[in-house]
Amino acid sequence: MNTPAPTLTPTTRVLAWCLHLLIIGLLVLAAGRALADSRADAGKIVAAAARQPRPGLRQRQDPHVADGLPIEVFDDIRQGVLTDRSQYYKDLSAPFYGANREGSTISQGTRDEFWLWSMTVGIKGAYDCIKAFSETDTTEDLKKVDVPTLIVHGDDDQIVPIVSAGDKSSKIVKGAQYKVYEGAPHGLATVPKYAEIFNRDLLEFARS
Repeated sequence: MNTPAPTLTPTTRVLAWCLHLLIIGLLVLAAGRALADSRADAGKIVAAAARQPRPGLRQRQDPHVADGLPIEVFDDIRQGVLTDRSQYYKDLSAPFYGANREGSTISQGTRDEFWLWSMTVGIKGAYDCIKAFSETDTTEDLKKVDVPTLIVHGDDDQIVPIVSAGDKSSKIVKGAQYKVYEGAPHGLATVPKYAEIFNRDLLEFARS
């Protein structure tokens, strides 16, 4: 039986992005190692998920961000990291995997695994990530990518809206392949319904 998830506030979205970046970093490293083992001359970046080119949740004080958030939002996140982060991660696993959607097939075990991974992130690391995330614009970095790139995003991502990430980054990275999975959540690579498709697309890209 699916448990309704709490409404995601700007605060929870930002901290979710911090976790997102940490997890995607591990995925990219794993993909890179696989490519290196199979093709010593492979010159590719495998983007296992979309990256937001100009984080829409950045501080409003930044003159380049018209729709940013007030600093108080990020201060609230910092306070949350120092209090009951364990319960927060448990609640976050529902929208992360789409467990709060009708017909979800994600298991409780996978949600528990998400909590375990999240709890291995040190408090200082999570705390510092809030500052980095709220004050960093990756647009110029994305413009410098000049190797084949795959960007994947689910259009039912409740953590990072596709219009703020995949849609934007796919236009900034030159020649990027962009795949949108209909109805897929943020953690689509682990959801049975989408995992096979994701793995197929990833391998096809790596071998091309």
